[in-house]
Amino acid sequence: MTQKAASFPAQVRLREPAEFKRVFAKAERSSDKYFTILAIVNELDHPRLGLAIAKKNIRRAVDRNKIKRAARESFRLQQHDMTHIDLVVMARREAAAVDSKILQASLAKHWLKLIQRCATFS
Repeated sequence: MTQKAASFPAQVRLREPAEFKRVFAKAERSSDKYFTILAIVNELDHPRLGLAIAKKNIRRAVDRNKIKRAARESFRLQQHDMTHIDLVVMARREAAAVDSKILQASLAKHWLKLIQRCATFS
């Protein structure tokens, strides 16, 4: 895989509040003890990722940044296997206390589950 093929450019990010609002309004959910992930089919030809890591749940900035890095990295590596869906990742309190490898494994399970659920709507 080339450097460009595995990148995380601006076009694969949710950036506008309206884009986040659309996902929150009518999304498929996947939850475990570390994350809640929302997904909805989009009209584009690629998946997009949004991060909503609340300071209320994850107090320390270093922990929020660790979780965001894990989510972006997992998405970056899996984006070519995904259909055209918008995803929003929300972290739970327990996510701050675990290793990045555990977070990556949890996210991989969520991606598979949500890809299967959203494939029925496309």
